[in-house]
Amino acid sequence: METRPDDPLIRDFTEIDAGMLADVGGKAANLGELTRAGLPVPQGFCLTTEAYRRVAGDDPAKAREVLSAAAIPEDVRDAVLAAYGRLGVTTPVAVRSSATAEDLPFASFAGQQDTFLNVVGPDAVLDAVRRCWASLWTDRAVAYRESNGIDHGAVRLAVVVQEMVQSAVAGVLFTANPVTGRRREAVIDASPGLGEAVVSGAVNPDHFVVDTKTGEIRERVLGDKRLLIRSLPGGGTEQVEHTADGACLTDGQIRDLAALGARVEAHYGAPQDAEWAIDAEGALWLTQARPITTLFPLPDGATAEDPRVFLCFSVAQGLQRPITPIGLAGFRLMASGIADLFGRPARDRLDGPAPYREAGQRLWVDATTLVRSGPGRAIAPRALDVMEARSSVVLRGLFDDPRFSLAHPSWWPFLRQFARVAARYRLPVHVVRAVADPGSAHRRMAGIAASQRALLAVPDTATAVQRLDHCEDVLGERTVRVLPMIFPLAAAGFAMLGLAGKALGRRWEPGDLQPVLRGLPHNVTTEMDLELWHVATAIRADAESSAALRDRSARELATLFHEGALPDVAHRAVAAFLRDHGHRAVAEIDLGLPRWSDDPAHILGVLANYLRLEDPDLAPDVQFARGAVEAEQAVERLARKAGRVRGRFVRFALGRARLLVGLREMPKHHLVVALGHVRHQVGLIGAGLAAEGLLDAVDDVYFLDFKEIREALGGKDFRAEIAARHEVYDRETRRRRVPRVLLSDGTEPEAVASRGAPTGPGALVGTPASAGTVTGRARVVLDPVGAHLEPGEILVAPSTDPGWTPLFLTAGGLVVEMGGANSHGAVVAREYGIPAVVGVAEAVDRITTGQLITVDGALGTVVPA
Repeated sequence: METRPDDPLIRDFTEIDAGMLADVGGKAANLGELTRAGLPVPQGFCLTTEAYRRVAGDDPAKAREVLSAAAIPEDVRDAVLAAYGRLGVTTPVAVRSSATAEDLPFASFAGQQDTFLNVVGPDAVLDAVRRCWASLWTDRAVAYRESNGIDHGAVRLAVVVQEMVQSAVAGVLFTANPVTGRRREAVIDASPGLGEAVVSGAVNPDHFVVDTKTGEIRERVLGDKRLLIRSLPGGGTEQVEHTADGACLTDGQIRDLAALGARVEAHYGAPQDAEWAIDAEGALWLTQARPITTLFPLPDGATAEDPRVFLCFSVAQGLQRPITPIGLAGFRLMASGIADLFGRPARDRLDGPAPYREAGQRLWVDATTLVRSGPGRAIAPRALDVMEARSSVVLRGLFDDPRFSLAHPSWWPFLRQFARVAARYRLPVHVVRAVADPGSAHRRMAGIAASQRALLAVPDTATAVQRLDHCEDVLGERTVRVLPMIFPLAAAGFAMLGLAGKALGRRWEPGDLQPVLRGLPHNVTTEMDLELWHVATAIRADAESSAALRDRSARELATLFHEGALPDVAHRAVAAFLRDHGHRAVAEIDLGLPRWSDDPAHILGVLANYLRLEDPDLAPDVQFARGAVEAEQAVERLARKAGRVRGRFVRFALGRARLLVGLREMPKHHLVVALGHVRHQVGLIGAGLAAEGLLDAVDDVYFLDFKEIREALGGKDFRAEIAARHEVYDRETRRRRVPRVLLSDGTEPEAVASRGAPTGPGALVGTPASAGTVTGRARVVLDPVGAHLEPGEILVAPSTDPGWTPLFLTAGGLVVEMGGANSHGAVVAREYGIPAVVGVAEAVDRITTGQLITVDGALGTVVPA
């Protein structure tokens, strides 16, 4: 095809490269790359974003109206007709949108703009171009951009015109399994006719899973393929009923597709979502490729050739959101300090020890050694049982995997290391002393707190470099050294609780010991909560303060507090609380996030809620006192169950447990105090860098790590890197699913394990489309126009093309009668992070609106709850 490189409106595929995204959009940029790489792509051209700009103008608010009314400018019209004429004026083509925010690494935009198939003739091509432009402003495209945080004004649309492949069979190909996450496992959906039937979810396709490395076809599920979309002579398409026996692809074609996918993935260096077609002569064509946007990224260095197990420490800590760069840097330092305790020093403490990993801006631990060792198998799952029980279940499920067989059964190496730490910090002595005299434990804790305050002192005259040195020392040395002094004191309480259970023998039931732990004294978190209630009580007693908090939002109240404009009683009470507890925060283990002293909106909102509590019996202090009384009664009840002799020990042990178990919050409390202090010091450094013009804002310093802050103090400008990190952080904040455990080949064991679980009676079975489990009320919707969906309801539909996807924003889950794992509905469900099952026969007939159901998107089941 003849090209016109001097024409700003037209670009042939052969002259498009990845650097032309702003001119040609995501789809055309990818097609150009694939063409230049020698992959089998039907030829065509792109009408650039300059043509869109000439028609739509520069005001996004007016673009929809302008595009629906304006005539195509003559120069744009002539350019399109000339380029189409070089393909042949009767050549059937596909006219496809190519937005600058499309086929991106974090958002596929699958089906959000329109495509027109089998377009024939100059006038038809021009009409399809106009409709492609207008599709940038459909409700579904606008909603999708908003959900992904993409500025409407920054988006432009190019249009791809591509020779039509009159396919005998077509479909989609994922080069990594989008449900389990496993890399190098191709997933293929195929159906006779044009690929639109598969992509739109209008058909139940044949489904194949292939090991890309060996060519082994691991899974083969044949769909009914009852609908066929085919081209009409002279242009357009039609849908016809279709019956087919057997698979629509041969084993050879399946393996060829997997091999083609591997070539595409190798070209881009990342797993791809591709569309393909096989024509009547058997030729295989690649019609599109884009990144798979829903896979969780692998930790650095993870490969399928070296099987490893990664445990998400963020999730184990109850933290789904991403961690700021400075927060991650802080954890690297603390992890290095912990490794030092056990005689495994990191090569560079700023980089963290070998087991420490990061992925998706979350904390991960290489748990392979734990899984393959006797002590690790015994201790790690038990620790997770109380931290994040589902993580422990997933971890235990790997014990039978031959790749992670027991390699280090002996306990002696672990016991020797533990004994060294125990001797160094005199742990047995402190445990015995705490049990004998709980008051000594509390005095010791107070002494540690006083020592910590002294260690955190920084003179006002300290330079920025001195403050930075201090921060690294606090996190890498001082904070870590405090933890072994604290843990034994709470551990003594739990040990006494366990011994009491042993002494009771069979005289108690599971759950009998739980009431003993109600209303515990010496718990800093509970004490803080009760202090906040007392603040609310003081505010309630002052009419002016009470009225001020009842009538305003938390954000308004925070502004008033910072301005000193709250009523006096309220201001003084809140300020006093923040002096003691202002170092706390939501997601407080991330030192990059604001503390309550920085932003008290959360606290003020809680206070406003407390003021709505009218029943005095539900007051927190009343409930706490009631719990303490019930706990003492439980102690006496269990002591009587144990008998006269054992009962004395049970009474003693449970009494000691109540006096010591409350100290379990102290390790994290001291850590958070240190993190709040470091945040303040880093903020002071950031203020200096902003004053020098090296940062755009003071808080940008939290998007650097300690090494980079040191370089910035030397004059290096990181503003471009910071801007990029803000984008990544904002994107990761929208991620709704984070795996608990991840294997080095990308597999999410939780998703794989649930697929093999029994379905139970009454289950509807379909194709797993988006992993996750949700229980909620069903809402059966036959037509998305005017449909009402309450937040959290599970959408049940006969099929879902892209017009349905705005409903996904408030859906708790998705059940669809039609479609495969790679249809638009499945792709978008995965991006929104909502559990989804597709291909569920008779779903709209067998499920009723209002019915309580459980959807398991990894297992592919829908069951009555």
